[in-house]
Amino acid sequence: MRTVVALLFMLGTALSMPVAAQWMWRDAAGKPVFSDRPPPADIPDKNVLQRPSGAARAVAPAPAPAAATASAPAATATPTPAGGQDKELEQRRQQAEAAEAARQKAAQEVQARARADNCARARQNKASLDSGIRITRTNAQGEREFLDDAQRAAEASRTQEIIARDCAPGAQPR
Repeated sequence: MRTVVALLFMLGTALSMPVAAQWMWRDAAGKPVFSDRPPPADIPDKNVLQRPSGAARAVAPAPAPAAATASAPAATATPTPAGGQDKELEQRRQQAEAAEAARQKAAQEVQARARADNCARARQNKASLDSGIRITRTNAQGEREFLDDAQRAAEASRTQEIIARDCAPGAQPR
């Protein structure tokens, strides 16, 4: 029993360690802010209420004299490695193309499933129309009415068009 209690105590202590790595400071409005990252540079040290253990506020280096910076811009301006940026840009472009291709493929699959479903429904409807059984339809007043021969022929023609469009092996999306 004591080992279980000791184990739970150690587990609780270990799990609470990340909480100790929290920053706390007062923002410009005077409200306390809690974060796992240090406060922005515009927050003075006196407003930092709590730091993680071992964390010291990074002090910004003092600005160099104006005379030294005026003569040094050409010397310190080093070209940025364009090769690294190009590789990153190329990688992002390839990822975007792959994502677009995946979206298009998913959309085509959805359309193919919808065409297959329409095809199956149209074939069932055509089989019902060709069987000769009496088929009813509900009119605008909510009454059931039976299809006559002309209506049955028109419905069979429309169903045949749907079958030709959606059941063809290379059926194109609408």
